[in-house]
Amino acid sequence: MSAAAGHEASQDMLTTVHHNLNVWGFPETPVDILGFPMNLKTLVMTWIVMALVILFTVSATRNMQLKRPGKLQLMVEEMYQFLRGLAYENLDPKKGAALMCLLFSLFIYLLFCNLWGLIPTMMSPTADVNTTLGMAIGVFITVQILGLYYRKAKYFKHFVEPFVFFLPLVIVEELSKPLTLAFRLYGNIYAGEVLIAVLLGLIPLTITIFGGFIASVVWLAFSIFVGFIQAFIFTMLTIAYISQVTAEHH
Repeated sequence: MSAAAGHEASQDMLTTVHHNLNVWGFPETPVDILGFPMNLKTLVMTWIVMALVILFTVSATRNMQLKRPGKLQLMVEEMYQFLRGLAYENLDPKKGAALMCLLFSLFIYLLFCNLWGLIPTMMSPTADVNTTLGMAIGVFITVQILGLYYRKAKYFKHFVEPFVFFLPLVIVEELSKPLTLAFRLYGNIYAGEVLIAVLLGLIPLTITIFGGFIASVVWLAFSIFVGFIQAFIFTMLTIAYISQVTAEHH
């Protein structure tokens, strides 16, 4: 079998598996919403994940106790303390404290997004490049705003240092940051879902069980690990970018 024929066969298998997993009847192609083509499944999954994040955080912090904290409270506190340690190590403590709401929300939302696709018939919103690119652009704009807020006109000095001739390279570097953020996250999460679909295609019996989502336990465990790591990397790079533009000596 030629490489082209093998690629076509694999695409046909993935299409069949995705079609069988689409038990909720989402359109296979983008739909027109307010004049813009949108992936309805990604949109629905994004709103579901946001609702789950709100439910999780409210449940964990509704009855907070100092002496006998609950399991959810401990989980949220550990994540918060971990992120706060990273922020304080890379930023001035005052600046880091002001950004903790953003950093914690970013991490926990990405974590839920990455793991949501491992549930039968569901999809990770971060497996859609539109989601990751939108978040990366949001981070990029936030970084520029914070740079201007903390360093005022001095912020523009790094574009021409040490020589003005480096300006085109610095601009390319700045513009590449949201692209690398977006495609790193998208590539890892999408690849995980594709490989799970491949596993399902290799075991036809599982296609009719629980919506078609009995895959390798080892691979699912690895996907959970990747989901945590990618949420951490995205948040850590956000902290690093903010640290670069807000430092006194840039």
